[in-house]
Amino acid sequence: MKFEPKQIREETSTDFEAAWMAGTKYAGERRQNDKYPRSLLRLRLGKPHPVFETIQKLREAYLRLGFEEAMNPVIIEEAEVKKQFGKEALAVLDRCYYLAGLPRPDIGISNERVKQMNAYFTNDLSKDQVEALQNTLHRYKKGEIDGDDLVYEIADSMGVDDMEVTKVFDTVLPELKSLAPVPSGSTLRSHMTSGWFLTLAEIWDKKIFPIKLFSVDRCFRREQQEGEIRLRSYHSASCILCDEEVSIDDGKDIATGLISQFGFKKIRFRKDEKRSKYYMPDTQIEVFSDHPQIGWVEVATFGIYSPTALAQYDIPYPVMNLGLGVERLAMILHDANDVRALAFPQFYAPWALTDVEIAGMIQIEQTPGTVEGAELAKSIVRVSEENGNAESPCEFLAYRGPLFCQDIEVWVTEQEENTLLCGPASLNEIVVYEGSILGIPRTKKWNKVFEAGVPTGIRFLDAFAALSAHEIETWAKEQSAEDEKSIRVKIVRSGADINIKIDDLAMRHITSNKKKIDVRGPVFMCVRAKKG
Repeated sequence: MKFEPKQIREETSTDFEAAWMAGTKYAGERRQNDKYPRSLLRLRLGKPHPVFETIQKLREAYLRLGFEEAMNPVIIEEAEVKKQFGKEALAVLDRCYYLAGLPRPDIGISNERVKQMNAYFTNDLSKDQVEALQNTLHRYKKGEIDGDDLVYEIADSMGVDDMEVTKVFDTVLPELKSLAPVPSGSTLRSHMTSGWFLTLAEIWDKKIFPIKLFSVDRCFRREQQEGEIRLRSYHSASCILCDEEVSIDDGKDIATGLISQFGFKKIRFRKDEKRSKYYMPDTQIEVFSDHPQIGWVEVATFGIYSPTALAQYDIPYPVMNLGLGVERLAMILHDANDVRALAFPQFYAPWALTDVEIAGMIQIEQTPGTVEGAELAKSIVRVSEENGNAESPCEFLAYRGPLFCQDIEVWVTEQEENTLLCGPASLNEIVVYEGSILGIPRTKKWNKVFEAGVPTGIRFLDAFAALSAHEIETWAKEQSAEDEKSIRVKIVRSGADINIKIDDLAMRHITSNKKKIDVRGPVFMCVRAKKG
């Protein structure tokens, strides 16, 4: 077991990446190859969110198909929705979120209000301060002052602290406290199509044909409630192809080229019965793919925009549009059955830690802090491995040399008769298996656990050697009057008995999931240090 004092550890990024990519193999073999320090197990690579991971893959897939990325407007005026959806507009607007804002009241400063404010301040407001306050409120009404700057501006005009101003809001300036939102004609985008019409209107005559654009961004729908397959805010991965001639076959080719990049081998197309009015009749097509576990699932829809809708924006060329729900694709890729748990695991998914994560929360608690102490711990391990089955009484020299300006000798010893230098559990190793923490030996009986679980590389012997070196360092550093120092462990009933610390987070997870911590066994080891 390799111990390195904290002040001299050098952990390069290359070492870390190599160690982590080796995975559980590194965890199990680290003790033998002695290449990486124990602290690396407590580091881990970052973990992407499944939705944003899917978004990134979609972006890369579109770029490989030769599409240019665009950003469409998120705020769409009600009038634009009516132009785009025609008779369907009311049904679409019913599912839109309308934006509202707080009105800016016209507040007058009467003599009565001045008297009320003076009651809150140490000094009465002067005539100039009252005029400055009135001017500030007037500028706020005209929109020259933002709401988040209002308190500061009022305080500055009155010559008082910000906190003093807030005292008068409820009683003297109730207009600012009782404001109610007033709806506007602006909506949050419910379909990416709403943004594509606006974008195409501006660029159709400014780009070389064919125009191929894509956007992966949020849309918003005023659902009555969120459920297993619906969110009020979702991501749409949408693209448009604008050219002198556009056909359904173009949509099929793009859909196939996009979806096949996610490993789907079989794709089917079917006319969509919904028939949105902004698509030409008989051009709205649903795209299905064969998932190995689920079967055939809808993954996208495409169609050719209606010339009538395009004419509203003076776009003279045909346009094919394909839309794909990112969360739906992510659910398929991650074998999820509840979009809420996929998108917001912190609220809806059951709490779960992987075996690798739990393994990273297990560490040796007390470790040596000097180069000499690290060598001492390593020597205790070596001597114990070489002579662990020696019959007692016996003792073996593990270290002779200086430690904090004192010459010392350290022996691994067992003075009781008819036993061994090290107890039978001394080589037990900490392994995380199916959410439980086990201290078990590397024997044939436990091969399955070591192969399927996550070995931490920490044996009882390693933890005891670290504790011994740490306590001997303390003894030597304090210049103790005692000539000898003994460290002993007998029966281990928990990790704390053998210098192994398990993070509280891992403990709570194991308890809440009714898993177990089984770190116990007869270790029976003793280390004795004496001054030379």
